[in-house]
Amino acid sequence: MKHTLLATTFAAIVALGTFPGAAWAETAGKADPRITMALKEGWRFRLGDATGAEKVDFPDGGWPTVAVPHTWNRVGYYKTPSPDRINKPDNLDKTQGTGWYRLSFTPSADFKGKRAWLQFDAVSRRADIWLNGQYLGKHDGGFSRFRLDATAALKPGQPNLLVVKADNSKPVPGAATADIFPLAGDFFVHGGIYRNVALVATSDIHADMLDHGGPGIYATTKALDGTSAQVQVAIQARNSGARNAKVTIVTKLVDAEGRVAAEGTQTASLAPGSTARLDQPLSVTNARLWQGTADPYLYDLVVEFQDARGQVLDRVTQKFGIREVRFDANKGLILNGKPVRLQGVGLHQDLEGKGWAMDEQDIAADIAIIREMGANTIRLTHYQHGPTIHELADRYGLILWDEIPLVSAWAPPGGKVATDGLLANVRQQLQELIRQNQNHAAVVTWGIANEVDFGTTPVAPFIGITPGSDPAPLLRELRALSTATDPSRPTVLATCCEGGMFGDAYIPLVSEEVELAGANRYFGWYYGKPADLGPNLDALRAARPNQPLSLSEYGAGGAVTIHTDDPLGGPVDARGRDQPEEYMSYIHEQAWSVLGPREDLWASWIWNAFDFATLVRREGDAEDVNTKGLVTYDRKIKKDAYFFYKANWNLAPTVHITGRRYVDRAYPVTHIRVYSNAPATDLLLNGRSLGTRKDCPQKICIWENVPLDEGNNEVTATGLFTEGAVTDSVRWTLASGSAGSFRIDSGALVAAEASTGRFGSDTFFTGGTAGNVQPPSGYGPPPPRKPVNGTSDTALISSYREGDFTYRLPVQDGTYQVTLSFIEPAAAAGERQFDVIANGDKKLRALDVAASAGAPMTLLKRDFTVKVKGGSLSLHFAPIKGQAIVSAVEVVRK
Repeated sequence: MKHTLLATTFAAIVALGTFPGAAWAETAGKADPRITMALKEGWRFRLGDATGAEKVDFPDGGWPTVAVPHTWNRVGYYKTPSPDRINKPDNLDKTQGTGWYRLSFTPSADFKGKRAWLQFDAVSRRADIWLNGQYLGKHDGGFSRFRLDATAALKPGQPNLLVVKADNSKPVPGAATADIFPLAGDFFVHGGIYRNVALVATSDIHADMLDHGGPGIYATTKALDGTSAQVQVAIQARNSGARNAKVTIVTKLVDAEGRVAAEGTQTASLAPGSTARLDQPLSVTNARLWQGTADPYLYDLVVEFQDARGQVLDRVTQKFGIREVRFDANKGLILNGKPVRLQGVGLHQDLEGKGWAMDEQDIAADIAIIREMGANTIRLTHYQHGPTIHELADRYGLILWDEIPLVSAWAPPGGKVATDGLLANVRQQLQELIRQNQNHAAVVTWGIANEVDFGTTPVAPFIGITPGSDPAPLLRELRALSTATDPSRPTVLATCCEGGMFGDAYIPLVSEEVELAGANRYFGWYYGKPADLGPNLDALRAARPNQPLSLSEYGAGGAVTIHTDDPLGGPVDARGRDQPEEYMSYIHEQAWSVLGPREDLWASWIWNAFDFATLVRREGDAEDVNTKGLVTYDRKIKKDAYFFYKANWNLAPTVHITGRRYVDRAYPVTHIRVYSNAPATDLLLNGRSLGTRKDCPQKICIWENVPLDEGNNEVTATGLFTEGAVTDSVRWTLASGSAGSFRIDSGALVAAEASTGRFGSDTFFTGGTAGNVQPPSGYGPPPPRKPVNGTSDTALISSYREGDFTYRLPVQDGTYQVTLSFIEPAAAAGERQFDVIANGDKKLRALDVAASAGAPMTLLKRDFTVKVKGGSLSLHFAPIKGQAIVSAVEVVRK
């Protein structure tokens, strides 16, 4: 398929108005000295070996045709069957290897006499490029823009053949990608030409096209005094021709109405084949500042190169926001003299069905979802993201943390230091990150590492960290390079492990190597309790009181098809399947109760905005998906936790009933929770009023122990706002077998399926602790299950509650059959004895499970009848010796 010349740039990018060479209001009517040809359609593609494919006469007629952005990978899927699933087990492709692309295209004859540049916004991980059989070069790194000089090989006005070999092989020793970061990471590195490609023509005199993929012009706000601003523009002027050239360089800041707000002119003599750095100061009076989401005002920075006759040889335009950012250890981020509270999300460039090959519309849709929630900052993880999201962040005032893919590991397996090749690559990727994004007002810091402080924790061997290795020397070098490249922004990194979560393990204190600190903390998920978050942050602040601190990651997994009746009913399986959506909401509610009142953090980021692909997880209801996203991988479901933050962060009216996907209810009584930022919220159940809640703490309105009707239950919440009512409704069902019964899977966060009826997860209890005779999930394959004698309901009986505890069931008056199931995990006969007391009546006396069952890990059942008056049944498990224990409680009305 032939490819013909398009307009000066991509239509979607023109709409954004930020691609170099686009026509701006101030330069309207002037011919663009650059020509840009989008190379999008008609690529021939082959996955795998294609020896000789770089040759012009190579037969590719049998190769399928694709368009870029493109990736050959499709990774991760949800296990619950659904007709609208995008990724399925039979259409996945996890190939990590090479893919070949061939494109026949015919550039305009206008390219003749011009310098021609092939521009790739990203190819993962490594790219080798040929044009018309001539090898142009390679690029190591899967996240940044790069350009190659194609002048000598290009045939203007004639058919040309562009060949790209992309390689996303694992970076193991001996591979072509061995010296390319990242070396590790909980995300999948997709392969392919997954961002845009263009052929760009310039004159011999131009802003440097080979300055690490940057625009060749770089502006910095040097000083603010009221509404007066001093802006410094660094210009990389390049003469690619064979003759000396004297040029005039005109630099302008143009406001949104097309008026010139500041202008500077200078001349330069450029020797053949040379690049000169020129500094142009600009003074702006009555400057309108870039104020984040409050007023993200942008100027056009326009730099023109003119010859002696005034003819424009080159023109580069960049959006630029005038702003001043500083960080305070106690007040956080200060934007233009005022503290700004930053609350947002981490983000991966990943979409089900497309992977990393997201187009401009996909990215814009993601930003709309993030903005709807009320976030004002994004941590772009764990690598450089593309131009579109940076442009949108500038436009909408979203503060960005940018970072390079130095993730967890910095040396090859068995090594303690980075090889020379790795060192060169990480330096290159940092310079590319900065040069390509330093004009963006939204970017406030350069991230140089993520979680390189695993030290001697149990996680370290799985990452490949060699004991005794120290990342500090590399971090110091990267900080120095970042500061030299862009002195206006501080460096930052995110830690995983400081603060005692891993006992006596050695933890390198890497936060000392950067100006700003970030802490990835998962209390209540991987370790500890949610309440430990505050003390951990306090300890980090005390350790470095003068260093601004942020919470760079926090959260929990959440499967929208897995549910619990009580997030405190049992231990979460952070490496396994029991990851209910309600537990995710609980973790976020608890975390925000800590973070909300704090004013001494410069930002906090939820992990993550969206579920994303990875190869290290078999968790929740998914395979190869990290389910910590507030929104599902396909963007079809916003999880309950998303609306918790929307109610707290966005002033727009929000009313959301939680647990909406827990349709088939296990218990005849439930708490109903509504996220609402209304002054008052009404609740109806099947048309009956359940009352009003006003000014709910944390925007969480709760109606406790609501009896459900047998069959359908229509729940309607109405927020009463000054501007009008906002309503949300859900429908739940209660089966006849559950209407008069309480079947409790004791100690279980997620109820097991059972042969004796529908069980709910552990709830209605006070006291005791949850346990399980089965080993917890960990890294690697699931551990083998232990057998339980005397039952086929192994999962039900394996979990238990033990201690001194009581179940209080809100039952109707009447006579009930109570059946209790027990298992003795390990104690011998005589080591554990307890009573069971029902509404004050001792029903079981000095029960010894081991003695009665005859052996550990053997089911024992006991039952009795109880009459209830007053609408409540209390079952007290009272220890006599050791701890009381129970695995299942069944209360069925007779």
